[in-house]
Amino acid sequence: MLTEDGKHLYVSYDEYHNLIEKLAIRIHQSGWEFDNILCLARGGMRPGDILSRIFDKPLAIMSTSSYRAGAGTVQGHLDVARYITTPKGEIAGRVLLVDDLADTGHTLKAVIDTLRDNYTPITELRSAVIWTKGVSAFQPDYSMEFLPTNPWIHQPFEPYDNLRVADLMEKWKV
Repeated sequence: MLTEDGKHLYVSYDEYHNLIEKLAIRIHQSGWEFDNILCLARGGMRPGDILSRIFDKPLAIMSTSSYRAGAGTVQGHLDVARYITTPKGEIAGRVLLVDDLADTGHTLKAVIDTLRDNYTPITELRSAVIWTKGVSAFQPDYSMEFLPTNPWIHQPFEPYDNLRVADLMEKWKV
C-alpha cells in the first residue's frame, strides 16, 4: 500500500510473493532462456530463491552491501564480494541477475560491470527486480513495478532489522 504522500510503500508477504510470481511470468513470456540465477545478498536472496525453484535453475549468490546505518535505511559505501557461491564450479552461460529493487541503480550497475570484467564464462547477462524507482540510473531488463515517487519500501521482513535475540527471548518468555 502506497501512502498518500507517496513516500512509503508497505508490502505484505502475500503482495511480495505475488510480485515475484508475476516477475517469473514476465521473464518467461520474454522468451529468454537462462542457465543460472545469480542473486544479490541480501535483498535478492528471497526473490532469487523463489525464481530458482520456479525455473528449476541453479542459484548462485553474490554478496553486496550498501545499506548499513539506521537499521538499513542509510546508504553507504558499496561493497561487492570478490567471489560467487555456486553449486556447480563457476558461474557461466546465460545468467539472470536478481535483486529486490533498483533504487539508485548503483549496485546493479557496479555488479554488472564487475561480472562483465571478471567473469568471462558468462555469455549473456540480464537483470530482474521487483521494483524500479524513478531515480534509478539503471533500468533492469525485467521489473514488476515502477515507482516514480521513489518511496521507501517497507518489505514484510523489515521488523527483523531491529529485532535481536534478547527481544525474542522476552517475546517467547525463554
